[in-house]
Amino acid sequence: CFFPFQTLTAPAPFADETSCQCQAPHEKLTIAQARLGTPVDRPVRVYADGIFDLFHSGHARALMQAKTLFPNSYLLVGVCSDDLTHKFKGFTVMNESERYEALRHCRYVDEVIRDAPWTLTPEFLEKHKIDFVAHDDIPYSSAGSDDVYKHIKEAGMFVPTQRTEGISTSDIITRIVRDYDVYARRNLQRGYTAKELNVSFINEKKYRFQNQVDKMKEKVKNVEEKSKEFVYKVEEKSHDLIQKWEEKSREFIGNFLELFGPDGAWKQMFQERSGRMLQAFSPRQSPNSSPTRGRSPSRSPSPPWVFNKASPPSSPKAASASLSSMSEGDEDEK
Repeated sequence: CFFPFQTLTAPAPFADETSCQCQAPHEKLTIAQARLGTPVDRPVRVYADGIFDLFHSGHARALMQAKTLFPNSYLLVGVCSDDLTHKFKGFTVMNESERYEALRHCRYVDEVIRDAPWTLTPEFLEKHKIDFVAHDDIPYSSAGSDDVYKHIKEAGMFVPTQRTEGISTSDIITRIVRDYDVYARRNLQRGYTAKELNVSFINEKKYRFQNQVDKMKEKVKNVEEKSKEFVYKVEEKSHDLIQKWEEKSREFIGNFLELFGPDGAWKQMFQERSGRMLQAFSPRQSPNSSPTRGRSPSRSPSPPWVFNKASPPSSPKAASASLSSMSEGDEDEK
């Protein structure tokens, strides 16, 4: 079955300021009857009370359980005043007005009863037409009684709820007391005076000095983080540069080997040029059938001083004789 979600647009009213009263006859209900459901104009009126100092999720969960005990319920929450609380339990962090307002803005609360009694009397139950009282089942010893809810339990009007472990007003106060120096320093830094914090002159100076030390530590930490970030960026860029340099070096070496290596292009080009030069300096001999050998006798013979390459002089004496014959031939021509 689908129930449309109801949006809360206003805080819960105070019981002494509202004109909304239950007009239906207040007949005694048993828990079995209440669990079966009641008419719309006769919701089960459930009452839960407490101090509700430093209102937290544990309080809200207890009220949620009280609200959902029965299919059709109207939750009234009683909050004790400062006088009663300080008398029977102890000093509170929040005053009564703050505690009243905290309860009014809880989504499970339908009505808030201010200055609620410490012990529930028949007159109080009748005045607010309370059917059942919801509270955790742990005996609550106070005001000279071993259990202030004993007579409610005997009357069959008590419905237990479960406590939420790990969260309570006493636990929160314990944390504040344990970390008092931290909170005092923080509030001094935010502009609270030592008088407002009930801090002595010496402790005020100590806390302010510690705040300055913390600021210096934070600055040093920021500088270290920025330095680490800068070094990381430099290392990253250096790595990239080295990687690029290695790639360029390999490319350069490869190109050099292709050009000047054992089988490089430069060697092949040098060999080709060397072959051309050798061909230019030492031309090939003409074949026997060359026209030069069939020249006419009218052509002037070779000079007598040209040696025959095929028959060089066999000795120095023969060389001198040939030279003398050459000189005699010159004289005859003259």
